[in-house]
Formats: sequence, C-alpha cells, structure tokens
Amino acid sequence: MLETKNLNVFYGAINALNDVSITVQPGEIVAIIGSNGAGKSTLLRTISGLIRPRSGSVSYNGKELTTLQPHEIVKLGLSHAPEGRRIFTNMTVEENLQLGAYLRKDKAGVAADMEMVLGRFPRLKERFKQNSGTMSGGEQQMLAIGRALMSRPEILLLDEPSLGLAPFLITEIFNIVKDLNADGKTVLIVEQNANRALEIAHRAYVLETGELVLQGSGQELLHDPKVKEAYLGG
Repeated sequence: MLETKNLNVFYGAINALNDVSITVQPGEIVAIIGSNGAGKSTLLRTISGLIRPRSGSVSYNGKELTTLQPHEIVKLGLSHAPEGRRIFTNMTVEENLQLGAYLRKDKAGVAADMEMVLGRFPRLKERFKQNSGTMSGGEQQMLAIGRALMSRPEILLLDEPSLGLAPFLITEIFNIVKDLNADGKTVLIVEQNANRALEIAHRAYVLETGELVLQGSGQELLHDPKVKEAYLGG
C-alpha cells in the first residue's frame, strides 16, 4: 500500500534519513519508534510531501509521491496529523474540521463524516463552536486526528499523538487509534512512547540517527532485549 525505498533526506549537510526503506500493508498499524532526533517526523513529512528527498522513492498503491504536492497526496488518500497538533487555534472546532475536507466536493459525504468524527470524539461535539485554542492538549489532539479523518483517508499518518499528554489521555488516544484500525483504517504512527506504540502495532521499525536498525512485529520488538534497554526503560 505504502512503500519507501532507499530514502535519503538532508537538512543542509546533515543526513536526516539514510537509505530508509519501509512498507505498510492495508489494514496494518505500523509504528516507527526511536529517540528524539532519530528522523521519525522527517520520514512522515517526506511521505506527505512536506519535505523533498535527495534520492529514493515513496510510492502509494504503485504511484510515485515524491513529485507531487502535499494537497495532491491528500487527494490520493493519505492524511497527516502532524507533531504538535498544528490546529488553527483562532478558528472553531467546526472550522478546523471543515478545513480537513477542503478538497472534497461531496457535501453529503462531508456531512456524514462530520457526524462520524463528532460521534467518535464526543468532546469535540461539546466544543463544536468553541475556539480550538482554548481547549486542552488532549482535546486539541483529538481535533487534529478528527481533521485528518475529514479528508476520508485510506491511510492515516500520526506523528507523536501522545506527546505532552497526561497518562489517562495517552491511553484514550491509543484506544482511538486501535478503534480506527478496527474500523478499517491503515495507520502509520511515529511515537517516542515506544511501549504503547509497540503494544498496538502489527509491525514496527526502529530508527536511530536516520537509519533503520531493527524491524519486526510489534510483539517481537516489545520483547527484544536491545529495544527494552534503549527505549522501554530496561
């Protein structure tokens, strides 16, 4: 469904991604774990067209993405909920969700998806006309995911969805990710909270300073001694 091959991305002279190759199959949750600065967010930003690679390829259902603009990639069926949420804080919840569907012309479908998102995130329904900048971090993260869902993606790219959240909200966010996957969404998730990510992932990759160093099923990496020592607190 989604594949990167020998992806190389540079920030000036710094090689942020070095020959990174991953695959995501339909219906999977695939996790990318690693320490801060490992290149995890760079990988998602390259897939979604926000960064251009120096070499390598990104293909989605056989179509090359590296020559496309971000909005064209969204139209193909990929949607990115970025690190730090990046919601429009001076707009209401309703307006943020509407912006998630800005490429769509099917009004009935957009209305149905709005109801779906509000049903999945009841707190967004309660705050529908509220300025999103006045909401809690957990509510803003739900809005970022809901906005991404409004484009009706086939694959959802989630960048650090638990970052900065209280433990009970982290549990809620990961339950939402599992529910979305159970409903048929394919998910590529980047997370520093390796333990929680590996618990829900079908497969996972470990990035270190821009290079893939390990891969396997979520459970395999969850019990791998090297991963335990480096990312799971021993």
